[in-house]
Amino acid sequence: MSVLRVVAFWLFSAALVTAEPLTMDRDERPPWLRQDGIVMAGSWEPLLFRVRRDGGDGYTPSAEQIAAYRREQSPEMVAQLKSLGVNFVMMHCYKGGGLEAERQSMADAVKFARLCHDAGLRVGVYNYSGAFIWELFFKEKPEAKDWVARRPDGSPTPYGNATYRYYWNRNHPGAQQFYQDLVRFAVEEIRTDLVHFDNYAIGPGWDSNSVDRFRQYLGKTFSPQQLREAKIGELASVMPPKSPSASLLSYAWADFTSRSLAESYCTMGRYARSLRGDVLVECNPGPVRPTITTPVEHGRLLQCGEAYWDESWAPTFADGKLRSRIRTCKVGRCMNNTVFSYITTPLEAAESMAFNLDCLGAICWFEYGKIVERPGVDKPMSNALAPYVRFFHDHRDLLRDADVVADVAVLRSFPSQVFGGSKYAQVTSAVEDALILGRTPFQIIYDHQLADAGRYRTLVLAGCAAMSDEQIEQVRGYVNQGGRLCVVGPLATHDRWMQPRSAPALDDLPEGRMIRVDESGDSLAAIHRACGEFSATVGAPPGLCAEYTAQPNRRLVHLVNYRPGGPVQDVAVEVQIPAGRTARSVWLASPERSENRAVEVKRVDGKVSFKVPAVAVYEIAVIELD
Repeated sequence: MSVLRVVAFWLFSAALVTAEPLTMDRDERPPWLRQDGIVMAGSWEPLLFRVRRDGGDGYTPSAEQIAAYRREQSPEMVAQLKSLGVNFVMMHCYKGGGLEAERQSMADAVKFARLCHDAGLRVGVYNYSGAFIWELFFKEKPEAKDWVARRPDGSPTPYGNATYRYYWNRNHPGAQQFYQDLVRFAVEEIRTDLVHFDNYAIGPGWDSNSVDRFRQYLGKTFSPQQLREAKIGELASVMPPKSPSASLLSYAWADFTSRSLAESYCTMGRYARSLRGDVLVECNPGPVRPTITTPVEHGRLLQCGEAYWDESWAPTFADGKLRSRIRTCKVGRCMNNTVFSYITTPLEAAESMAFNLDCLGAICWFEYGKIVERPGVDKPMSNALAPYVRFFHDHRDLLRDADVVADVAVLRSFPSQVFGGSKYAQVTSAVEDALILGRTPFQIIYDHQLADAGRYRTLVLAGCAAMSDEQIEQVRGYVNQGGRLCVVGPLATHDRWMQPRSAPALDDLPEGRMIRVDESGDSLAAIHRACGEFSATVGAPPGLCAEYTAQPNRRLVHLVNYRPGGPVQDVAVEVQIPAGRTARSVWLASPERSENRAVEVKRVDGKVSFKVPAVAVYEIAVIELD
């Protein structure tokens, strides 16, 4: 590729991410997604990769493997998956070995996708990994050695212990053009409904393309005076920092890598959408962790697609601590994204129905004709999932077109968490934990969503020490329009680049509009004082969690029991009814029984209150409105 073409392509890619976000509104998405939702089965590893993955010296499958692979992609397997309630198959397209090496596998993908579509199943394809199978790929594409993501010492970045795979620089224009051809194949030849981009957790490295782009970023982002004051010398010789530090160069690198990862995703997604407007776009950046860990910032990344993966293990509640995918799902809902996760137990299925958008999850993995619960685990799919799969299909009317009800928004401040470090990041995550365990109607928002905070009664700024001048004005506007703040820890003591301000920028806000508490204080109590009252409350011991959703003529309370040891008894629920409406009835639905159950209701001052007799794993309380 010529230098001129490289520069033109890079400028084209950079321009794309300044346009409108890629994520489609829910009413613009293919009708089948809203109508049916997703119950997934997966098998996305091509045969040649399995040979190497499973310890083989090369990539040539045995006759036995080939025969089992054929059974895997047979009409009988498709029929078996449908009988389990599957309506979506995530399958292979391209792994990273090269077009010649994977030519037969890609042809097989076209045939298998047609088989699935003919049977009424929707299809997503593993369009590419974030890593090359370089032993094969470099023979076909020698120039791809320049696409490798490099470590500070110049060595390739391997895929963990799988040293036959190297991560590649997603922003390299030559690599992007190569992978766009694969996107075209998936959209036009396979006719996929969704393209999946894996391993979206490795950003730019120390390769020449990334270093050049970083130098350009510095020149565009900072003035010469800022660079001099930060002791950043001539841009032509600047190198990315080898380890994080409290310096402008380190902060800039963190911002650049996160921005670059999102740019690459948007570039590929927009290209796919240019080929067919209704194709869905999805990536795998991993779960939303308690704090932001660069280069992944879900707030930027998820503006570029409709779904993403959380491959974390099963949720638990022990010693008063909850491990769950609730954060991932809340961020997904707030970013209008669906979460894909492995569903191996009734609790995981319940969590997904309560907190996720239009997707139960991946209920099984099928490889070599054998169905197991998830990849890498030789354990049959649990029969206990069957009632939850049926419930998801039979009660789509309770899940479809439902919006999350949230009175409180918690800001995840990128500069505070990433530049300020754990001192501030842990304050935010502790507040999120408290709200989840306290069953408070809340949502997580990111920096770019602060301008829309007016939809929430209370804005929680926890550990938000670093804020830009624009954000400070947005917070002022929110308060002036009647919003209330709950501030936990320092607020706006630093600017966007973690430089100390002469005085905290928001200390002059009216005291009556703001509740403050220090990092060690009772943040949940402070949030309750700031908000006053909530759209819904649930009285139960910790470990029973709740999500609140609304449909035009319903309010719904989803109750999920993470506690071991049996059902939670006599759960008290109170829900505000919209002004001018009345509650006609309240009833309960659950996968654990075949019939719905009516409950007695008290109606007082625009609220309804009732008791849920018991929550074994999952109950939905449905308030019907006149």
